[in-house]
Amino acid sequence: MTNPLADLILGFQDLVARMPDILQPVIVALAGAVPFIEGEGAAGIGIIGGIHPVVAALAGAIGNFVCVAVVVLVAARVRTAVTTRGGAPEKPKSARSEKFQKAYHRYGTPGVSLLGPLLLPTQFTAAALTATGVPPRTVLLWQGAAIVMWTTIITLFITGVLYVAT
Repeated sequence: MTNPLADLILGFQDLVARMPDILQPVIVALAGAVPFIEGEGAAGIGIIGGIHPVVAALAGAIGNFVCVAVVVLVAARVRTAVTTRGGAPEKPKSARSEKFQKAYHRYGTPGVSLLGPLLLPTQFTAAALTATGVPPRTVLLWQGAAIVMWTTIITLFITGVLYVAT
């Protein structure tokens, strides 16, 4: 009797191996840009697919960071447009917004950025931080640190698991 998980991994590795080498990291980077997959998920997918762990981690982290940078820059422009417009009545804060504000006041930008990926995609956290008025440069610095940290942790974990399993 065969192991279905092993068959799935072998099939996935075969699919990745049939792609040109230059496209493999590009696909991992594109996966890293997807919320909930993030750099760490993309790196894991790449490693399981047979891509070298360092290449998979770099590609996943770069894809995730580029997407976060776009979100931060767009959110900063939207915030500027909304705050300079004036005249709009103040809306009551939603429960979700109040929850984010409470976490932000408790942990600050570093804490929300580094711990945020445990609950939300980095894109969502980055947009929320920018919308509350945190400077885009600060958001990008701490989101970059979080992406590198979590991608490294998951890459080391998956590499270790695959090493032990084989």
